[in-house]
Amino acid sequence: MRMTERPGDPAGAGDHDADHAIAARRLAQGWAAAINGTSYVSMSQDEVVEYLVGLATRILTALAAEPFNARAAWEVGVDLVDSHFTSSATLERSITLLGEEITQALPDLAAGRVSAVQGALAGGYGYALRQRTLHEQEAIREAVLDAREQAEAALRASEARFRALFTEAAIGIGLADVDGRMLDANLALQQMLGYSLEEFRGFSLQEFLHAGDPESTHEAYRQLTRGDREYFRAEKQFFRSDGDSVWTNLTVSLVRGPDGEPQYQLAMMEDVTDRHQLQDRLRYQALHDPLTGLANRALFLDRLARVFNRPERDRRVGLCFIDLDGFKVINDSLGHHVGDELLVAVAKRLAASVALNDCLVARLGGDEFVLLAERSSGTDQLIELGNQVLDVLADPIRIGGHQLSVSASIGIVERPVVAGGSGDLIRDADVTLYWAKSEGKSRWALFDPERNAREVARFRLSATMPAALEREEFYVDYQPLVALADGRVIAVEALVRWQHPEHGLLAPDRFIGLAEETGLIVQLGRWVLEHTCRQARQWSDEFGDDAPFVSVNLAARQSRDPSLVSDVESILRETGLRAGQLQLELTESAVMGTAEDQTSALRKLYDMGVRIAIDDFGTGYSNLAYLRRLPVHELKIAGSFVEGLRVAGRPDPVDEQIVGALVTLAHALGLTVTAEGVETAAQAERLRDIGCEAGQGWYFARPGPPAAINRLLTAQRRH
Repeated sequence: MRMTERPGDPAGAGDHDADHAIAARRLAQGWAAAINGTSYVSMSQDEVVEYLVGLATRILTALAAEPFNARAAWEVGVDLVDSHFTSSATLERSITLLGEEITQALPDLAAGRVSAVQGALAGGYGYALRQRTLHEQEAIREAVLDAREQAEAALRASEARFRALFTEAAIGIGLADVDGRMLDANLALQQMLGYSLEEFRGFSLQEFLHAGDPESTHEAYRQLTRGDREYFRAEKQFFRSDGDSVWTNLTVSLVRGPDGEPQYQLAMMEDVTDRHQLQDRLRYQALHDPLTGLANRALFLDRLARVFNRPERDRRVGLCFIDLDGFKVINDSLGHHVGDELLVAVAKRLAASVALNDCLVARLGGDEFVLLAERSSGTDQLIELGNQVLDVLADPIRIGGHQLSVSASIGIVERPVVAGGSGDLIRDADVTLYWAKSEGKSRWALFDPERNAREVARFRLSATMPAALEREEFYVDYQPLVALADGRVIAVEALVRWQHPEHGLLAPDRFIGLAEETGLIVQLGRWVLEHTCRQARQWSDEFGDDAPFVSVNLAARQSRDPSLVSDVESILRETGLRAGQLQLELTESAVMGTAEDQTSALRKLYDMGVRIAIDDFGTGYSNLAYLRRLPVHELKIAGSFVEGLRVAGRPDPVDEQIVGALVTLAHALGLTVTAEGVETAAQAERLRDIGCEAGQGWYFARPGPPAAINRLLTAQRRH
């Protein structure tokens, strides 16, 4: 716009100010019309317009200022709430209108400034709403405390005031006794969660905590119930009676009696679902590509930074950098609209191809995409992803009247998280992408030949396993399971070893995974089972009733083998071992993941008399309702929980409670318990006191050959 100078003023300054004022008023009028009726304020429509003129002026001034700072928009959000414009609809319409009006009025303005102003306004608005809620909650809490502290003469009046506040409050309020049993709930809480007062009285506060809540919320509630803290606040999701969810700002306070002892628990919650959903939408828009809907560069970099900021032992990460071959030719010859549609089609194919691989798919810009495997299982996984990308792009893509053939070049990097940083990973992937392009395009290239060579060596190791079985390079060590009550050896666990002619002694973690991947685990497992049962029969013949039963680990793939039951029957028949002298161990995750036909197989083994044990119990996720129906005899507690009981008189209270809870659970289900990883006398003694029947670990004996078990059993017989 051309402006006319006024004498004595800087060039055009007067007209600029006038234009600025006109723009602010036009924006305020549109703003007032957009939010009309969304919030209840004590102003006429004209007063609302005048009020919004001031806010619009501050926003426009901030947008034009150099350097740019969105703080003014944040303060405008606070002022809106302070003036009682508190509806989520007010905020949503305000953000939408500001984006449209400012973009239209100031087309040359950087889009980043408009987004920053929208985000800052939403941030200030959310902050002010929360402060308002906290002040209201604090007022209610203080009213409750005042009610307790009032003298006897004023008690009735205080109770009346509290009852009025309790009944009429806009936020949900629930009152429970010291054990968490619900005593009362106001109308707002009943409407919020969809339960009647009678239904609420059938609940306890603990039932409203669920597995999806952060551990900090669970711990804060445990501290409150113990009386270690007076209150806690959290943003928490609740589930209504109809199954819908409600997001709330929750405050739970402890109310003490005249003697200072905990007497009641008071829960107050404000429904912030609308605000939570709006924040989710804004967050989604900030972290996703507007054209394809995929994650954008910002989300990709954030996820990758988290991987390296919180490194875990043995964690690996992998990247596939993807660049479309010849995309520029399509864009230049057919137009950008065809290019955009092609990018959308490619994005859909990429997302569909990795949907089952738990990978992030992001568009970095232009025709560049990336696949991020945050928990890579190895180079093989990334190579497979690269091949999947090439396969899904092989078929032509029809855009309008054009049938377009598109290919891609892919750079692959896979490594442990501790090796370098996220910047190194991105740089190496980018370099490898250019390698792929230079080698002819429509292919992938793998970074770090040394890493690739190690993977080849790994494949060679797996290829030698069948021959190793034939050459009897495998053997079995046995570790005793000892009764904690009297120190008797009641069982032994079979542990397979591989004496490799080139690599020496290999522990199970070097080859069991390979055996599962190649399917050889079924053959190897059957060999271990047969070998162990023959040894168990020898012990039975020599030691009679004093002979231990043998425990054999069963891999997940073995448990799914349809011939499992017939194999066990055949081995027991061939060796002459009684079914009750054999125990099969499955990991917790394998047992909980069994299908109906697999459960049927376990049931048949159980009915045969074979013992079934769940190994490493407590390290996975167990559906207890499902667990009680499984054919199981024993739980083996993972050694990680026993670690905290090493020192006599100073057990870790958390580990001690976990072990106690697991033992109680097992006994309630009619199961015996064996603790793994016992390394000290203090651990053995404490486990015995808790009620654990047996222990296994270096304190009793390290894994050894059958002769070592013979010596233990012989010595045991003498005593």
